[in-house]
Amino acid sequence: MVNCEKQQINILVTLDANYIPHLNVMLYSLIYSNPDCYFHVYLLHSAVHDQDIRSTLKILGNSGRLIMVKAGDNSLENAPVTDRYPREIYYRIFAAKYLPENIDRVLYLDPDLIVNGSVKELYQLPMDEYYFAAASHTGTLMTTLNSLRLDMEEDSAYINSGVMLMNLELLRKEQNFEDVFSFIEKRKNVLILPDQDIISSLYGNRIYVLDTFRYNMTERLYKLYAPFEKDLNLEWVRNHSVIIHYCGRNKPWKENYFGHLDIFYKEAESRMKDYLKSDLKIVN
Repeated sequence: MVNCEKQQINILVTLDANYIPHLNVMLYSLIYSNPDCYFHVYLLHSAVHDQDIRSTLKILGNSGRLIMVKAGDNSLENAPVTDRYPREIYYRIFAAKYLPENIDRVLYLDPDLIVNGSVKELYQLPMDEYYFAAASHTGTLMTTLNSLRLDMEEDSAYINSGVMLMNLELLRKEQNFEDVFSFIEKRKNVLILPDQDIISSLYGNRIYVLDTFRYNMTERLYKLYAPFEKDLNLEWVRNHSVIIHYCGRNKPWKENYFGHLDIFYKEAESRMKDYLKSDLKIVN
């Protein structure tokens, strides 16, 4: 039963079954860090089955519900895909098409992150005429190079698509799907991070740029700035970074992880495992 006193928050995830274990850690960290919220988690997918999500349902428990949304759209058959970037990454671009019309906004979260604080302030951000709210990981030089590569409009932001608040109401009114397909066809040979390239190029001037250190903290950012910013240490991250994102190939569940921020993932994973063990004891 939904607790009406809790803040209702819509969450979107898009993935295949291989990423379910990491999704579970992310969701548990979200719930643990936001006990005053109730989550409607929309899993937009093409081939995730009921047996794949049994542990996910246990983790959500009374803190949320999982809504499976199957995307069977042949329109993406020509979109560039690789092992690293499966077709599912495009689903977030068309979230307004796939998700129920009675929800006006949704917070998209990659499964390779953990939530370290309250997402309420982010979720309640006034969107006005913005389609998305997201953080950027690129400096001036890379922004210029991306702008040239993708022929982006002046002053457009190149964002990381791992954390995005989406204005579904406005997207339904104004998003033109043919623009996306035409862009893919025209630029498919220069797309490096396909979904980010598409969103940044087509909608860059309609994106509210978030505080990266707060809402999309990464190991690379920490490595670049911690030696020079006396206050930027692990304790600062613990107290200020709401979302820690393990983007790229350096994943905290891999043995060869290099860096410092994996401590937060391991803590969340450990709490999740303890929770599942205690839940199993209660059942038995």
